[in-house]
Amino acid sequence: MKYLNFKNTSIIMGALFLMCSFSAFSQEELKGKVSDFLTFMPIESASVYVDGSTTGTITNADGKFSLRVPKELVNDTLVISSIGYKSYRVLVSEFDPAMDISLEEDTASLDEVLIVAETRPKTGNDIVLRAIEKLEDNLPEQPYLQKGFLRHKERNTKEYKWLIESAITLYDSSYASGAKKNLKINVDETRKSYDLREVDSLYAYYTYLKYTIPGFNTKSKALKRDTIKTQTLIDAIRWNDTRTNGLDLLFRGRLNLVRNAVDKGAIFGKDVLASHHFKLDTVQVINDRKIYKIAISKGVDFVGLDTDGVYNEGFEPNGWIYIYWDSFAIKKIEYNLVAASAKQKARSKSLLGTYENHKLVITYMEYQDKMYPNYMYYETPKLLNLGDRSSDAWQKTKEQLAKEKEEQFYYAVQEILFTDIIQEPELIAEALANKEWNEDVFLPRPYNEEFWENYNVLLESEEEDKLIKDLSRRASLFKE
Repeated sequence: MKYLNFKNTSIIMGALFLMCSFSAFSQEELKGKVSDFLTFMPIESASVYVDGSTTGTITNADGKFSLRVPKELVNDTLVISSIGYKSYRVLVSEFDPAMDISLEEDTASLDEVLIVAETRPKTGNDIVLRAIEKLEDNLPEQPYLQKGFLRHKERNTKEYKWLIESAITLYDSSYASGAKKNLKINVDETRKSYDLREVDSLYAYYTYLKYTIPGFNTKSKALKRDTIKTQTLIDAIRWNDTRTNGLDLLFRGRLNLVRNAVDKGAIFGKDVLASHHFKLDTVQVINDRKIYKIAISKGVDFVGLDTDGVYNEGFEPNGWIYIYWDSFAIKKIEYNLVAASAKQKARSKSLLGTYENHKLVITYMEYQDKMYPNYMYYETPKLLNLGDRSSDAWQKTKEQLAKEKEEQFYYAVQEILFTDIIQEPELIAEALANKEWNEDVFLPRPYNEEFWENYNVLLESEEEDKLIKDLSRRASLFKE
């Protein structure tokens, strides 16, 4: 196993760096493409990993992947799997990058599953409740460190405005402990950081004043760009970034559906059936194991995220949850929150132009009989400007109004790929003794080329690659 070295630390750097450097210059890079055997269509988010290890990645929207494998694992088996398909297996040393991998569909009989022992749950609701009951058995019960790669991007309807790519480390004390106090995150390195968002976000500035200045009267302030200092606007935007798109919301909040199911008011808590209905759809197969595919739909109550300073209530859920037949371990969740209450519908349509407010995907990998986070995808529209609501707005041309609408909000996306797991108590204790844990992904950091040469990252799709190159070009011109 390759261990992560933390930059600018005094206690743990020596121990972890030596272990990391042992394999840093002895890796083999595997590249390939995964597609459906019958349709030839690329398979996105297929798992690509070395069996029995935590070294792995996933395929991008084009079905392509890139994986750096330590030399000590070259005689182990590379596994490529996706729910509903037969897995592909080959020795790492025998992998042929010139050959595309085609996966064949593989399903189980729903009838066969439902007629087994009477004690097994047979409805979607009962299966999900059993899975939640089994979380304490299926999730890690001991502290661990996990390293990962984060890609944070924001775009309007046409182009990227902002991109950050970082290496992060997660510490979790156990599923049974509350995440607020027992989960830590550190941003170790940053390799790309382009920010070309317009520094004129009057909405961010307005909100910044409202929540940071006691007694601020929101109705008496006529905001105009030429009356506000640029640095003040930057401070407001950074404050809004941390508030709405920081890692805290994703990991310690209700969006971490499985990990935080023990928290008070959790979405997947004891009252989950009040706001959700689960219907068994099919039984599929992954790695020769049966897995339930269960549809998520609305219950009686609305779902809310209880976000400080943001109206994140009044949603109804939809999506899918995949649960192993044998262990009731949750393998994957595809989860959307759509505006449903009258207040949330009015807010979403007027300010964001969409009813879909939150899109979340979480997958898990099994390691030593426990399920660890493997991949997270979170997408949400982010309001930037309130738009022209003056009495003479009607005088503007359609082109002017369309331009304002285009810049009114961005789509913000966070993707995280987790790989290596560190369980050794002495290394965990050393990491916790470090006083420099910092989860601020927006903090500028110097580029460490040597670090990134041997670090597993998410491979960009062809479309993403074009948009990122365009963003980097525009960033260079902006600096000039």
